[in-house]
Amino acid sequence: MQAIAREMNFSETTFVLPPERPDTDVRMRIFTPNAELPIAGHPTIGSTFALASAGVIARNRDQFVFGLGAGPVPVALLWRSDELSFTWMTQPLPIFSATSFKEAAAALGLPEAAITATGLPVEVVSCGVPFLYVPLTTRAAVDSATIDPAAYARLMRAWPDAGTGVFCFSPERADDNATVYSRMFAPAVGVFEDAATGIASGPLGCYLVRHNVVTTAEAASMLSLQGVRMGRPSHVHISVGAENGDIRSVRVGGTSVLAGEGTLYI
Repeated sequence: MQAIAREMNFSETTFVLPPERPDTDVRMRIFTPNAELPIAGHPTIGSTFALASAGVIARNRDQFVFGLGAGPVPVALLWRSDELSFTWMTQPLPIFSATSFKEAAAALGLPEAAITATGLPVEVVSCGVPFLYVPLTTRAAVDSATIDPAAYARLMRAWPDAGTGVFCFSPERADDNATVYSRMFAPAVGVFEDAATGIASGPLGCYLVRHNVVTTAEAASMLSLQGVRMGRPSHVHISVGAENGDIRSVRVGGTSVLAGEGTLYI
């Protein structure tokens, strides 16, 4: 499976297998070109649409449960007539840990002021897979970010909990209704930049709630606009349920389209 994922060279490749436990519908394994992930967002959403298109998921079913490396992951299904129109993936509750401005700025080739002027922390957050979240003052700063390989390597050595990749974002608003404008870099797992990162978007929503970037009411319906700088804009829907400052639920949602199909000879 790892060899196939490396050859296909997508951000993630999924493999759907028979279920291993009675509370799941299938077992699914997810690989980047360099590593297996215990859980991921867009591969789960995309695979849901693929399985619905293939008839594996029955029409008008309201939930499907994937058995992932992180355990059972339910996906809520919304239908329009007989076609799957939208899915919501439930993610584990977040775990937070802080890091430093200086190393994060160097890794992204940006001045420290682009981060510190936000008044927000650089923080590692995980809803199953850890990412380092770097707030930036403007969308232009997000577009200007570029990975400095040596500085990135130093950052990963200094903060091994940062794990999978660096997610930079700006809460600067525009006329596109996006809550945040974002990019994600993960060269350590073979993904220099990702156009849409569902498993990083749930923790992003939790970060925004924890640091009062959004209100509790706004947290129920957030939008991350990712991949614009790559020429591959993606709209990632995020819903975080919170009560009295406590995060109670994390969901990431979206749609997917069939881009192609074929036969792989091994």
